[in-house]
Amino acid sequence: MRSRYTAFALADARHLADTWWPATRPDDVSVDDGTSWLGLEVLRSETTPDGRTGRVAFRARWRDTATGESRLLEEDSRFLRRAGRWYYADAL
Repeated sequence: MRSRYTAFALADARHLADTWWPATRPDDVSVDDGTSWLGLEVLRSETTPDGRTGRVAFRARWRDTATGESRLLEEDSRFLRRAGRWYYADAL
């Protein structure tokens, strides 16, 4: 989750695409130039006993650079682990 947040903050669409589960990844993975990311707070994380599925609840603060308005994104994300790597699957 932290590496994906950093990818959003640095506008690294390639990392976002590479860490997105292929079956749920959109055809166009891009970042919004009008967004300035301000901080990430991980609220909780859990992994299934077999270590293949995880969830991360988080809050991310961001600012619309055109209007200066700050916003808060809250999400409970599902991740899948294959071959030792975690992939973002979807939001629950």
